[in-house]
Amino acid sequence: MSVKKMMLAAGLGVAAGYTARRLQEDLQKITPEKALDNAKETFKRQGPISGSWIYMKPEEVEKNGLLYTAYRGGVTRNVDGENKQYEFHVDQETGAVIDATQT
Repeated sequence: MSVKKMMLAAGLGVAAGYTARRLQEDLQKITPEKALDNAKETFKRQGPISGSWIYMKPEEVEKNGLLYTAYRGGVTRNVDGENKQYEFHVDQETGAVIDATQT
């Protein structure tokens, strides 16, 4: 194999990898970590958080007749000396908290 062909193959490989990464970033708007950060910021407005988690695989959620692709997660807050747990869904497209319930 000549040097020209090797350089061409390497260049095409780099270009294909770059394109694949950009497509993946466009398809997944919000990462699970970013979704958890958004939810924690929302909950911190009402007081400190002592723990949090997020399920990394998005799921379908229906809310008010609308279908969302969302991440499910939870936070623990200390309210009046008592730990309270909340579960939430964060929209994968926008990062907005769709719903939250105390468990």
